[in-house]
Amino acid sequence: MRIIRSSSLSIIISSVAAILCARVHFAQGSAASQPVPPTKAESTSAVIHGVTVKDPYQWLEDGSSPDTRAWIASQQQYTSSLLTSRPGMNELREETRKLVDIEEPHRVLYRSGRYFIEKKLAGQQAAGLYVRDGVSGADKLIIDPAGINADRSATVELLNVSADGKLLAYGVRQGGRDQLSIRFRDLASNSDLATDTFPEARYIYWALPIAPDRSAVYYIKFDDAGPRIYRHLFGHPVAEDTVLFGQQLGPEKLLSTSLSPDGNYLVATVLHGASGATDLYLKDLRSSQPFQTVVAGINATFTGIVSGNRLYIETNWNAGRGQVFGAPLATPDQAHWRVVVPEQKDAIIEGIATTSDRLILNAMRNAHSELLVYTLDGKAQSAITLPGLGSVGTIDADPLSPQLCFSYSSFQTPNSFYSWHTGSATPQPISAPEVPAALRDVVVEQVWYPSTGGASVPMFLAHRRDLKPNGNLPVLLYGYGGFNWAQLPSFSAEEAVWVERGGVYAVANLRGGNEFGETWHRAGELEQKQNSFDDFANAARWLVSHNYTRPERLAIQGLSNGGLLVTASITQHPELYGAAIGRYPLIDMIRYERFSIARWWTSEYGSVNDPEQFKILYAYSPYHRVVKGTRYPAVLLITGDGDTRVDPSHARKMTAMLQNATASGKPVLLLYDSKSGHSGVLSADAEVEQTANELEFLEWQFHISEPSK
Repeated sequence: MRIIRSSSLSIIISSVAAILCARVHFAQGSAASQPVPPTKAESTSAVIHGVTVKDPYQWLEDGSSPDTRAWIASQQQYTSSLLTSRPGMNELREETRKLVDIEEPHRVLYRSGRYFIEKKLAGQQAAGLYVRDGVSGADKLIIDPAGINADRSATVELLNVSADGKLLAYGVRQGGRDQLSIRFRDLASNSDLATDTFPEARYIYWALPIAPDRSAVYYIKFDDAGPRIYRHLFGHPVAEDTVLFGQQLGPEKLLSTSLSPDGNYLVATVLHGASGATDLYLKDLRSSQPFQTVVAGINATFTGIVSGNRLYIETNWNAGRGQVFGAPLATPDQAHWRVVVPEQKDAIIEGIATTSDRLILNAMRNAHSELLVYTLDGKAQSAITLPGLGSVGTIDADPLSPQLCFSYSSFQTPNSFYSWHTGSATPQPISAPEVPAALRDVVVEQVWYPSTGGASVPMFLAHRRDLKPNGNLPVLLYGYGGFNWAQLPSFSAEEAVWVERGGVYAVANLRGGNEFGETWHRAGELEQKQNSFDDFANAARWLVSHNYTRPERLAIQGLSNGGLLVTASITQHPELYGAAIGRYPLIDMIRYERFSIARWWTSEYGSVNDPEQFKILYAYSPYHRVVKGTRYPAVLLITGDGDTRVDPSHARKMTAMLQNATASGKPVLLLYDSKSGHSGVLSADAEVEQTANELEFLEWQFHISEPSK
């Protein structure tokens, strides 16, 4: 899954004391003289498996009702009055802009001697799509997002390019919605195909294989009945597209697909939930025979790609850290599998790709990325040299050439893309923004701390070289801990400014991710979900016990499932934290399945319909664990109407619940935008504003001054 998940250090700083001196804006933690907007509480409740569950703010789930819109407007005004005009905000915006307004590549594909690049240039609001001849050629703009709509709220995304480099598929997204429309650009005429625009819907847009002869494209669309694989013939109306696979699947399932380089074989992968088991099917498109089952009904994950006459299968079946099998296309069932790459001793296989002559493994060792190279028969070759200890988020191989494009990022290095081919001594940069000078003085270390059940959990710490633990440093602790998703070192402007201004940025690699394989993931899901929360709390305790900070100077932050982590943390251990930021958070675990695509997540969390799983969910559901009169830390929740993945009602309801309950006098704020959401990339101006608001919230609570000049 392609996930958008998004450090700058002053070179000359006189002393830590100067950075952390008090800047009296308002009283620490106080919401000043602004009254909290009132929220009516209703006597709504439900009896679930014999338990009465109260839900006083359920009325806020209706995002279109006049009462909810009026409430949102009052919260927007309240938050704006406390954050956007605070002393020092203009300076903070300018510091943030320096690290936001840089070249920012998002994806690079190599096809037939040319590079196709999605990137935002410095000075631009959003990414455009470019083409380049060779590594050192000049970039030519193909698609400018500014021309999509009048208010410039749309973004474009590079989805795929045909093998001959003549047809480009791109997505158009409005705001932060998961849904997008898909268009096809004929590069010879530089115009979109007139009859081949897919209307806005929920597509698996990273799985959009184009037939080698450009006669058809295969795509996945989610309807109310469930996901389906379609074939669209170019030049024909979209309404005539043929369903090839998925008629038997319900809405709780997901699909992915890939096409063999010769266009003869289609691979279909059925996912039983967002982090559950997968089944694998193969179809010979030249035959009238149905899809053949490669593997199904096993509690493990399987991903297949075709190269030559072989199906390569990456799986954690009987190998928690992953292994790769090969099978003949004529007989792909398990009886004919053979090991191509066995399970590694201390590396996790996250994904595979094939060039014309190499098998590439995107692997992870001790929570940082490695790119391992093998021949197609499984003989180990020299690994691809990476710039440092960081993360490779994307690998795109050209199956018809020896070329591979991949992304790289670290705490110090903005997202960059490189090209590598068989025989290369080192990868060549395709779009590698210069590391800002202030980032060159960052220090990154990895520490390990104990957690429940005897687990040893790693954590990265990033800070200026001149900072030493003194028991009073401002610390921002980030975590996720779910969906088999590892948190590796990566760059974001927010954390860079935080570190530059004297803070410590910490990333805990919690159970629930896949930093150490499927065992690590399963130790933080379903009935063991509490382990993720315990790991996060123990990371905070380690930071305090090792003299980095104290609870009043410790902030926590998370996105989506990480928002669940943050809100569970403040309801379970409010005394451990001084401030908390939850972006697009999942919070009400009793009603979460009712909204949008949340039914896909029952494989990770469980379902309230199961009596035993209900007990677990109710025990930690943050919305239901808020206790009136508790001294909660300062809280900033961020969401928007454009979030079509995690329903924004989660943040609305939790804001109301916390505002009514907290006795600390610290603010509980909702940063709400009508267009922002999980997907898409904010415009540069919008990113600067949101980032500056988050940082100012933390600086307000912790009294951090601007850096010395």
